[in-house]
Amino acid sequence: MFDPKKTMIAVIAVCLGGVVAAPSVAEEFPVTVEHAFGTTTVDTRPKRVATVAWANHEVPLALGIVPVGFARANFGDDDADGLLPWVSERLGELGADVPTLFDEGDGIDFEAVAATSPDIILAAYSGLSRSDYETLSKIAPVIPYRDGPWATGWREMIRLNAAGLGMTAEGEDLIAGIEQQISDVTARQPEIAGKSAMFVTHLDIRDLSVIRFYSANDPRVRFLEDLGLHSPQSVLEATAPGRYSGEISAERIDAFADVDIIVTYGGRALFDGVRKNLLTSRMKTVENGAVVLLGNDPVGTAANPTPLSIPWVLQEYVTLLADAARRAE
Repeated sequence: MFDPKKTMIAVIAVCLGGVVAAPSVAEEFPVTVEHAFGTTTVDTRPKRVATVAWANHEVPLALGIVPVGFARANFGDDDADGLLPWVSERLGELGADVPTLFDEGDGIDFEAVAATSPDIILAAYSGLSRSDYETLSKIAPVIPYRDGPWATGWREMIRLNAAGLGMTAEGEDLIAGIEQQISDVTARQPEIAGKSAMFVTHLDIRDLSVIRFYSANDPRVRFLEDLGLHSPQSVLEATAPGRYSGEISAERIDAFADVDIIVTYGGRALFDGVRKNLLTSRMKTVENGAVVLLGNDPVGTAANPTPLSIPWVLQEYVTLLADAARRAE
């Protein structure tokens, strides 16, 4: 029987040659990382690692480093302890206590970050503004995104954050291990290969006049591509250049005739409302029921892929997509 916890441990162990990764002795400091705001130079190997924004802490954790502080989980946290299950599991594997959790409900808590006295701040997947970056840089060297806010894929998240830690080779090993697991799992569900998928950001049964969706620039959509799906031409054409989301009037719903599968957040009541609406009910995907409904739970959270969440929910997520793919045929 598939056990996501054991699989996650195995992936990390295979990638890194054990549960805890030793820093690469070949990579010398200082190291310099290029990013959207210029370059960051880290003079010495960081010992105290802090992270901000979503999931950046999973990179040092996967590489055997326990951060001194990271953002409290604000979505998918079933037991309200501020930790997602795969993070809690990894801390247990490393024999570590829960570090400081930053409350980012109203934005980055700069004072809390500074109080952890970090040597480096990882933020490769984030929405940092230049002002945020400059403020954090007064605390410690910062590794932000390279291309744009909230557009960093899971591979780039690993590469940027690992580079700042002086663990480039270990980061590449971690990526390779996750890619192998994706290949193994998707090979068992061949029906999803080649299907088109649209990730709808939000549906409100009180107002279905506009359909909002994530573009091919968003990590959620790129993860669907990792799993063998592709973005339909209609979604590509409705997306402004460089944007990670888009929208279109429901009156133009027929434009999405090339969509095989819809992935979105919500429950059965939402889908029933969409099915009854005169406009959205015309979508072939809705008629077929080829819809994956994600909740405020670990699977819904992990649809936005991260280094530790992918092994945890991969099998379940692929199974949901495969079920939808069969209804699309």
